[in-house]
Amino acid sequence: MAREKIKIKKIDNLTARQVTFSKRRRGLFKKAEELSVLCDADVALIIFSATGKLFEFASSRQMRGEDLQGLNIDELQKLEMLLESGLKRIIHTKDDRITNEISCLENKGAMLLEENKQLKQKMAAMCKGKTTDIVAGEEGMSSESVTNNVCSCSSSCPPLEDDSSDTSLKLGLPFT
Repeated sequence: MAREKIKIKKIDNLTARQVTFSKRRRGLFKKAEELSVLCDADVALIIFSATGKLFEFASSRQMRGEDLQGLNIDELQKLEMLLESGLKRIIHTKDDRITNEISCLENKGAMLLEENKQLKQKMAAMCKGKTTDIVAGEEGMSSESVTNNVCSCSSSCPPLEDDSSDTSLKLGLPFT
């Protein structure tokens, strides 16, 4: 009795999709192994599931340091050179990505320092009564009342430091 031909389309049922994925993945691995053994071919198979999980197959176990008994010195040296060149490419790629990430973080830090400097300048201007850059609140508050509310919490405005140390915001009633 022949199997019924199925239409190839995405399976809507999540459980049925997962079952089909598992069965077909096992089938692919079996076929890849058979192809490797029957035809003496090097076969590699990489599968990423819908959740991002990695499944892999490689017919040459020697790349993992297994089944090395039958190799002579020349073959072992060639394998070592292959592994070293691959490792160098991996390290180079990793170093490039780390360098790029460090650069991005440095740029972000510089932008935050500049923003902090601008906010300190606005705070100084507010405390001095210069409210030209201050936008009144949505509740209809005037710029003077915004300035008074900001600066009336203490007897004087907070000191403005020009260093790049951490800045903290203290909320609550002032101690007397």
